[in-house]
Amino acid sequence: MKYFLIAGEASGDIHGANLIRELKKVDPQPQFRFFGGDQMRQVSGIEPIRHIKDMAFMGAWDVIKNYGKIKHNLSLCKEQLLDFKPDVVILIDYPGFNLKIAEFAHNNGLKVFYYISPKIWAWNKKRAYKIKRFVDQMFVIFPFEVDFYKKYDYNVEYVGNPTVDEVYEYLNVPYNDESFFRGHGLNPQKPVIGLLPGSRKQELHYLLPVMVKVAQNFPDYQFVVAGMSILPKQLYGVAKGLTIIWDNSYDVLRISYAALVTSGTATLETALFGVPQVVMYKTGWLQYTIGRLVVRVKFFSLVNIILGREAVKELLQWSLVRRATKELERILGDYKYYRRIQADYKEMATILGPAGSARRTARRIVELLTQ
Repeated sequence: MKYFLIAGEASGDIHGANLIRELKKVDPQPQFRFFGGDQMRQVSGIEPIRHIKDMAFMGAWDVIKNYGKIKHNLSLCKEQLLDFKPDVVILIDYPGFNLKIAEFAHNNGLKVFYYISPKIWAWNKKRAYKIKRFVDQMFVIFPFEVDFYKKYDYNVEYVGNPTVDEVYEYLNVPYNDESFFRGHGLNPQKPVIGLLPGSRKQELHYLLPVMVKVAQNFPDYQFVVAGMSILPKQLYGVAKGLTIIWDNSYDVLRISYAALVTSGTATLETALFGVPQVVMYKTGWLQYTIGRLVVRVKFFSLVNIILGREAVKELLQWSLVRRATKELERILGDYKYYRRIQADYKEMATILGPAGSARRTARRIVELLTQ
């Protein structure tokens, strides 16, 4: 069968690659085309039509600046869909782009599946009506999303969380701690604090300088930055003197005693590694003001959203250096508090359930297409 996948960000590229890998196991003759990145390219053996580095825009101003490029990407995608005529279009998060493609594909008689729902439960909930109209099947990765969509009389399938798959697979591979430390010029006797500043330019611009300033308050620890090589290297210049491990945040988390983390999927990954964290977020004044008006959630970190209560401290926009320093001091100095956070992580993992999200999704896709 013919599959057309669309991922527009680094996390979607990983999830798309895992899904392609599993589809190849259950479909003896799959054909793929995709918008994605290096991970999907490696697994599929073909080049992306458009690479995620030319698609990952964030915030109102970033979208406005790149409007021409986004419009071209949409036109190119529509042309490729009509040329390829896939058995199914598989959308992976990335809602601003993918919901437009969902409508186009549906109107042209193509079957549309969505893997990893947009976070419409946080804002713009009316998008559920559009999803119900144009998406044939939605596969969600958080249990609470099933109940959310039921409010709109739309049945979705919870298939497990792909981040669980990726973290557990990584942790099952043994490695030598001391060799790893020495290989990166780290001191095995000195505790590591991980810095995960995000995978988007805007996140890095606003949050990495904050994290570096916090690090200066903890001379007894060594700080390691999880870097993304698809982002401009000059954005990491503020972290001069700190160790940067490129394109493998899991390597950073594996050696970390605690972490400063930008809100997003990284908060969930950090929790699955059992690393107590301080979650933070900062953006431009315009985007923050708009966000205050439209976002309707009690928490903004995935850990707290899944649990329905505050398990990790969330810091937003103002006085981040002072507040993050205070919270990190508590994590490092209060062992009962440290262990309580880890206990909450275990409860969260139980709610998410076992690994196997990509496998279950691939089997359901083929099953639905061959019914």
